[in-house]
Amino acid sequence: MITRVRRAFGVLAPEQRLAGACALGLFVTMFLPWYTRDTTAVVHGRLQTIGSTLMAWKAFSFVEAAILLVAVGVLVLLFARGERKAFHLPGGDGLVITAAGAWVALLVFYRLLDNKTGATSDFQKVDYGVSWGIFVTLLCGAALAYAGQRLRHARLTEPPLPGEGPTVVDRRPRGDARRTRPRPPTEMPPPGLDDDPPTAATSIAADRRRAARPDIDGGTQLSFDEQE
Repeated sequence: MITRVRRAFGVLAPEQRLAGACALGLFVTMFLPWYTRDTTAVVHGRLQTIGSTLMAWKAFSFVEAAILLVAVGVLVLLFARGERKAFHLPGGDGLVITAAGAWVALLVFYRLLDNKTGATSDFQKVDYGVSWGIFVTLLCGAALAYAGQRLRHARLTEPPLPGEGPTVVDRRPRGDARRTRPRPPTEMPPPGLDDDPPTAATSIAADRRRAARPDIDGGTQLSFDEQE
């Protein structure tokens, strides 16, 4: 399995490797301290507060599960691309990875605003806060969205499905794409009888006709014999 992972990672494009590194960073941040827990209780007749930190694994909820799913999903996607699996995603891999990074950032922002609620009883009180590990997760989510944007603008050839040719994914903006239209073929006039090059005899005859009737302002001057 390790050999397959190395081989798949070796054939990926630089933009895909960046997205894989960001997804792996998301998975690693699950082991960092995300929350602080302060427990206040009466011990030996005195009120004491004990503080501790919690990883994402020890305070698992919908937010942590969704971030873990994003990290694993992106890694599986890139592993399949490295093994040249034939499938197409709506909008392309870049758009999907960009949306995944934005979703992670939105989840972390929601957790910062709506933190875990504590518990209060007759014997103790538990309060939760956030720690520095959750901010690292926010940075990894933003980096994943950036990697997805780079992947969108890269022209990568996706493995073809059975029965179709290779697909080149072009995610450039429409304003940058050059649209070229084929020029219509130039129509040549059909050859006629008058297309023959003029000869010396025809040129002399034309000069004599022009000399017989000189051009003046307002038209052609006629001789007295022609007026009669």
